[in-house]
Amino acid sequence: MRKIIGAAFVSLDGVMQAPGGPTEDPTGQFTHGGWLPNYSDEVVGQKIGELFARPFDLLLGRRTYDIFAAFWPYAEGDDKPMGQLFDGVRKYVVTRGNQPLSWQNSHRVAGIQEIAGLRNGDGPDLVIQGSSTLYPQLLAAGLLDQLILMTFPVVLGNGKKLFGPGTPSGAMRIIDQKITPKGNVIATYQPDGSVSIGTYLNSLPSEAESRRREAMAKGIW
Repeated sequence: MRKIIGAAFVSLDGVMQAPGGPTEDPTGQFTHGGWLPNYSDEVVGQKIGELFARPFDLLLGRRTYDIFAAFWPYAEGDDKPMGQLFDGVRKYVVTRGNQPLSWQNSHRVAGIQEIAGLRNGDGPDLVIQGSSTLYPQLLAAGLLDQLILMTFPVVLGNGKKLFGPGTPSGAMRIIDQKITPKGNVIATYQPDGSVSIGTYLNSLPSEAESRRREAMAKGIW
C-alpha cells in the first residue's frame, strides 16, 4: 500500500488559490494570484526538492491538472528539470468529465473509490499539488496519510481554501516542523483520530452563566 501525501502552500487564513501567478486561477474574482513568490525562500525550495527527490506519482484535481499541463511540459530554464520530472511520472486526474487528458502519462480517476484503489495498490506514494477540492473528500474517507503545510505570513481575505466546504472534523498530529528565514512555517501532520473534547470549567455555573445557557437553548442569545 502506498501513501497519499498532500503538500500545500497556504496563507495564514488558509487560502491556497493561485500562488504562482496572476493568471493561474482568477475564479471567484480572486485578485491576489501570484502571492507566493515574494514570500518564498530557499528553505521552502529545499522542502519541495525533498518531496520530489523520491519516487512519486501525482494526484491532481482537474483544474490543477489543466494549469500544470499548460505549463510544465513547456518549461524552460530553471524550471525545465521539474517539467521533465513531471512529464515522466504518472498523473492521476480526479474528474467526472470526458475532456481529453493530453499530457503524457495522464490517467483519469472517476472518484473516491478509485483513489482508494490506487492507494491500496502497488507503486510510489501519491503526491497532491494544489487541488483544493480533493482534501475534504480524502479526509472524509480516511485516505490522506500525510499533510505538508507551507504557511506564509500573508492574509488574503478570500479565495479557495485548503479545508473548504465538506471538510470533516478531526485531529492532526505534528511530526515535523521548521520556521524559515522569511518566517514561513513548514509543518508536516498526520491524521490523529477524532477531536478530543475537554473543558476548563471545574465548578457549577454562575447565575449569569445559567441565564446565558438558557438564552442559547431558546435561540435568543
